[in-house]
Amino acid sequence: MATRCSTSPSRANGPEKLPSSSIRVLRTVSNLRRWRRQHLLDQRSVALVPTMGALHEGHLSLIRAAARENHHVVVSIYVNPAQFGVNEDLSSYPRTWDTDTAALVKLDRELADDGHNLGRISAVFAPSTDEMYPAGFPGQEPASKGSFVTITPVGELLEGKSRPTFFRGVATVCMKLFNIVQPERVYFGQKDVQQTVVIRRLVRDFMLPIEVVVGPTTRAADGLALSSRNVYLGDRRRAVAPVLYNALRAAEEVYKGGARDRETVLGAAQRFVKDALAEQMLLVPGKRVLFEIDYISLADPETMEELEVVDPAKGGILSGALKMLVLEALDAEDRGDNGGPGVRLIDNIILQPAE
Repeated sequence: MATRCSTSPSRANGPEKLPSSSIRVLRTVSNLRRWRRQHLLDQRSVALVPTMGALHEGHLSLIRAAARENHHVVVSIYVNPAQFGVNEDLSSYPRTWDTDTAALVKLDRELADDGHNLGRISAVFAPSTDEMYPAGFPGQEPASKGSFVTITPVGELLEGKSRPTFFRGVATVCMKLFNIVQPERVYFGQKDVQQTVVIRRLVRDFMLPIEVVVGPTTRAADGLALSSRNVYLGDRRRAVAPVLYNALRAAEEVYKGGARDRETVLGAAQRFVKDALAEQMLLVPGKRVLFEIDYISLADPETMEELEVVDPAKGGILSGALKMLVLEALDAEDRGDNGGPGVRLIDNIILQPAE
């Protein structure tokens, strides 16, 4: 199991590097900017891959893409409290510094051996909350006062409706990271599709000289999108977790078959979920997995506004969120990390424009 710690280790003297590598660990804005200034003078491109740690193959795929296209890759590891609601899992969110940094060192060696890459992992930016919020963290309440970036109305829809401070936290911390690192390119995963729409809007509206690159969702063999929160699932819920992706696939097949109206396309996903839940309800409590759908959406790819009809020239976004409920009738079974709390899963499929 990955090592969990609330803070990453630090060194008091001298430049800090990850063991057996040339990857610098930068913990302050001033040190990051000093490092960045030299590469600006050398006209070397810098990419940023923002993460909250608990790295998985999805993160690593983004880092690989960044290394192919840039001289230097900065990976930020920072669990941003502003992205968590008051009653969400900030205290239990996986903090796996040792495992994360070992994965980065291993990946950097692979990048060095691969002749197709322009660059490698040059630095990990691992700031404290005091460093990221110099005036003090303003809090997680919707009415908190402080310096925030809000992107509306897209940040108020879907995930933003269910988690009203989430995209405020995302946009605020990304603006901070973009200003600190000053990357030419930033890399995000499609799994968090609404987040990518928010970030593109932020970059456009604030006229930031940054290219936003979105990498495909990385999935397990059964289709489940990789997520740092999957460690909460345990074996029983993990077996059922692909239900959301499979429901979205059912809707995608209807779209590919020529349907364009909301009722027909989303109806396929809703029937799949209903049938899957009915199947679980036939099982005894010690065997079944219960879940609740938050939303299943058919939205415009640029605004995330709901569509009544898909424009075949533009396509759309199928997305959804569900909560895997706490298991019933627990015996000696793997219930997941942190005792198996309720787990919110999100996923999406891009409906490509018709040719």
